[in-house]
Amino acid sequence: MILVTGGAGFIGANFILDWLARSDEPVVNLDKLTYAGNPGNLAGLEGDARHLFVRGDIGDGALVAALLRQHRPRAILHFAAESHVDRSIHAPERFMATNVQGTFTLLEAARAHVATLGAGERAAFRFLHVSTDEVYGSLGPLDPPFTETTPYAPSSPYAASKAAADHLVRAYHHTYGLPTLTTNCSNNYGPFQFPEKLIPLMIANALAGKPLPVYGDGRQVRDWLHVGDHCSALRRVLEAGRPGQAYNLGGGGEMSNLELVGALCDILDRLAPGERSRRAQIAFVADRPGHDRRYAIDSGKARRELGWQPVHAFAAGLEDTAGWYLAHRDRVARVGSGAHLEWGERHDAQRGAAA
Repeated sequence: MILVTGGAGFIGANFILDWLARSDEPVVNLDKLTYAGNPGNLAGLEGDARHLFVRGDIGDGALVAALLRQHRPRAILHFAAESHVDRSIHAPERFMATNVQGTFTLLEAARAHVATLGAGERAAFRFLHVSTDEVYGSLGPLDPPFTETTPYAPSSPYAASKAAADHLVRAYHHTYGLPTLTTNCSNNYGPFQFPEKLIPLMIANALAGKPLPVYGDGRQVRDWLHVGDHCSALRRVLEAGRPGQAYNLGGGGEMSNLELVGALCDILDRLAPGERSRRAQIAFVADRPGHDRRYAIDSGKARRELGWQPVHAFAAGLEDTAGWYLAHRDRVARVGSGAHLEWGERHDAQRGAAA
């Protein structure tokens, strides 16, 4: 049994689907179902006894402790996080509550849980914390990519909250001996991503004939990692990663935001032709405060120690991703309208009636 936090979100849901496609080991999925959590991401697991969904907050220490006592997982995979930089600029307190306080509460519960395990179970237990490359700050155009020893220099409230969580995880390993693992990944893309993020937003706007807003001059560079490759990396880190270590995970797909939006326009023009090229919809807008210029990941440690490397070439992965969103327009529209939140309301009502 493993416990996954944030398993109704983009990366967490992809991980659970991938995990249960490859293994019969059950998953307890703890998710608060904030605006970006969508149970529909896991609709294919409805009725599957291997997947137990629990709606709840990682900041609820009593709930987390009860789940650990009841299910005695051999690992915790911690995906739950507020993750949108723009939202962190406008409402940073939510990011501190979930990403910092929530991670602290989870670590405390894990520490107490490990103390109840036998020697063999304790040695096998892992706490895998899923983080971001944004903790490292911004690179210049000629700077070498981030490594695991790059000093932290977060630029946004989101990045600062994840950096704080990373430090807590590291401290709990060094102080208490909790067998932790940390991964710092580059920008993910693929199915089920919430439509506020760059790729699904641009696809939705392009198909709707709306402007494609590009911050500043559009020359900010990101390293893109397919979510499927991210899932395979997490499996390897859980399986063979050294406790107390961090592993950088990148896709080797550096591209400027403007180039990415242009590539998406070309793909959509080919897969869903319109009256004119979608490139005509690109609109430059005022840059956001503190916008990092470039991220790039050196995944050499994961390659050397774990034998992991991404298998999705970025161009092909981007076209596959666009094709997925084209094939699921109704679902994307439902998520964009907020209708996916109705499931959580029904779940709470049913739980209340059964209590």
